[in-house]
Amino acid sequence: MRLANKVAIISGAASGMGAATARMFAREGANVVIADVLEHEGRQVADAIGTSARFEPLDVTQEEGWTAVVAATTRHFGKLDVLVNNAGISGSAEQDFYCTEAWHRIMAVNTTGVFFGLKHAIPAMIAKDNIRANSVHPGIMPPMRTSGRTADPAVRAERMRFIPMRRPGEVDEVAYTILFLASDESSYITGSEIHVDGGVLAI
Repeated sequence: MRLANKVAIISGAASGMGAATARMFAREGANVVIADVLEHEGRQVADAIGTSARFEPLDVTQEEGWTAVVAATTRHFGKLDVLVNNAGISGSAEQDFYCTEAWHRIMAVNTTGVFFGLKHAIPAMIAKDNIRANSVHPGIMPPMRTSGRTADPAVRAERMRFIPMRRPGEVDEVAYTILFLASDESSYITGSEIHVDGGVLAI
């Protein structure tokens, strides 16, 4: 049990990489909070995991939502050890790359939401030593719910030409990386960027 007795909040955990990470964390002994705007799907993930998981509604762009999720987590599980700021949306569905509204929408989820998560999770961890912060950077993965052009089979096939491993990644391959970073096995790793991209960055 690589995460025995740890408690984790995973944002955007109702589907995709977040759901895969939640399932993996639970198998490795963690209690997990599935935090997402997708209530039906999030509750399904939590119910499938069992008593070591619970769903909490969260729009990561709303600061008061983060306050509520962290409070619910510490109230129910007694502490918080791990935050996985997984929630994100794709910009590949946008037709106008200079659309100000699209810019604000994408930045609100992908950047401001991460800031809010850190702002409210860190105080819940501050009694503990050795808080570490790392980032995971997936390459081409199964299409997201918000994917646009990157879900097009022709576009994906073209991108395979630039991936040394010649295939897209799987969500569990990202989840295993997050599991490693959340475990004590990575106790001397902080401030690092881990690329799970089939070698794209290397060429």
